[in-house]
Amino acid sequence: MNIDYAVQLGREALVVVMLIAAPMLGLGMLVGVAVSVFQATTQIQEQTLVFIPKILAVFFGIVIFGSAMLNIAVNFAADIFSQLGAIIK
Repeated sequence: MNIDYAVQLGREALVVVMLIAAPMLGLGMLVGVAVSVFQATTQIQEQTLVFIPKILAVFFGIVIFGSAMLNIAVNFAADIFSQLGAIIK
């Protein structure tokens, strides 16, 4: 395994991680901003108010985007296993 191949493999792994995590992080961020705006306008400063909507948003995001995220992970793993001979050498 040469340096170029290792760098390419690491780059692909980071892209896969970003593609898998992006929907959940995006939904959590959007819900967090919406709840923060709601708290600022109503002046309700309860710290625990943010957690339940974020958890629900991430759960529904997993339900909606779960199959696509699983396909990305499985395809990456299949690519790694198919190139296993080149990695070991």
